Amino acid sequence: MTRSHVTLGAINMEARDPEQLAGFWSAVTGGQSSGGSDAVYLAPAGPDGFAMFFQRRTQPRPDRQDTHVDLTVPWGSRIDEVRRLTALGAVQRWDVLDEVPHVQWTTMEDPEGNLFCIAEHPPQQIADVERR
Repeated sequence: MTRSHVTLGAINMEARDPEQLAGFWSAVTGGQSSGGSDAVYLAPAGPDGFAMFFQRRTQPRPDRQDTHVDLTVPWGSRIDEVRRLTALGAVQRWDVLDEVPHVQWTTMEDPEGNLFCIAEHPPQQIADVERR
């Protein structure tokens, strides 16, 4: 099998207010933002981080969101992270704690209603995956 050299360049989002939404995600990820009112770039917060790009929404928001971001936190820190993000302006929607044994997550919305998840994997599950 040929090894892929594809990496994540950036997550792109349309926003009613790109600067405000970039500010929220900057607080979430620790990345620094730059740009103006119609387009804002959020740099990765280190070598394991990811970039985001926000541009002004030009049409009404779709009724259904096709994709969302899954963010991973260390086992045992999901609840504290959900509290932190709620204080930043996110809305907690629901928890999924026993659907599958290898992950628990909380689904949230950012200040403009974009869904994202905060997930944690039990340490034993992570060790099992690394051994494969």
